[in-house]
Amino acid sequence: MNKDTHDGIFYAAAAFILWGLLPVYWKSLEEVPALELLCNRIVWSLFFVAILLSCKKRWAEVKSALADKKGKILLTISSCLIGTNWFVYIWAVNHNHVVDTSMGYYMTPLMNALLGFIFMKERLNRLQVIAITLAACGVVYSIIDFGHIPYIALTLAVSFAFYGLVRKVMKVESLPGLFVETAVLAPLSAIYLLWLAFSGEISIYKISLMDNILLLGAGAATSLPLIFFAHGARRLRLVTLGMMQYIAPTLALMLGVFVYEEPFNSARLVTFAFIWSGIAVYVADGLNKNFKTISSSKN
Repeated sequence: MNKDTHDGIFYAAAAFILWGLLPVYWKSLEEVPALELLCNRIVWSLFFVAILLSCKKRWAEVKSALADKKGKILLTISSCLIGTNWFVYIWAVNHNHVVDTSMGYYMTPLMNALLGFIFMKERLNRLQVIAITLAACGVVYSIIDFGHIPYIALTLAVSFAFYGLVRKVMKVESLPGLFVETAVLAPLSAIYLLWLAFSGEISIYKISLMDNILLLGAGAATSLPLIFFAHGARRLRLVTLGMMQYIAPTLALMLGVFVYEEPFNSARLVTFAFIWSGIAVYVADGLNKNFKTISSSKN
């Protein structure tokens, strides 16, 4: 394993563990409306990343990113994708849909593999096709059983998979890229927060001191796993990155079922069983590839 791969695994694992535990953080701020919490995440992330850039003296990279026309377009796209993902995730967590967010992030690795095939020319073998098909069967079963599309799970899976794809093809490192992404979203977020403040509806007047501290800490809670993820995404193949993403949804599922006591009936179990079966096939294929790689390197 070369240094880039080793570092990529470390950063990706750290990101997914933090993401898996993130519902605990947002649940503690459920008194704050989802849109207001999203705007706080964006604004305080911008300040947090700006401090890191100043400490590391990396503002030249931000300037370089903004000078690249293609880079600016990609960063704008990634900003919209991550903004959408953040909002849906916050809303879902604080409206007792942690299990649905778990389903979305279980599907994300398979979506990564599909996007890798479509856009990065990464070949899909027979087992990977079976894995994706099984996950799709789970979604179809969910639609038939509940009578509607599992929009929370699908929105999270699609938005984050595309975010990972865009991040992988960009030539911008994680920290300056994240600053530009939050800078794109910050003006509207700040305007909305100011409007709430002037109208007396902003939550800082209504929540406790500890909750206000947590609200200010939303920048660090948001930025650190994203920075780690971007580091990992740029150093790992999409398939490898996809295999590691099961850490986060497993932690979230355990929180949703055992801590927040969300319903997990037999119908939902069938949906998850299809997705887990796809993941099992997918992981088996990845482990087989790794074994063959190791064997060939020894020879």
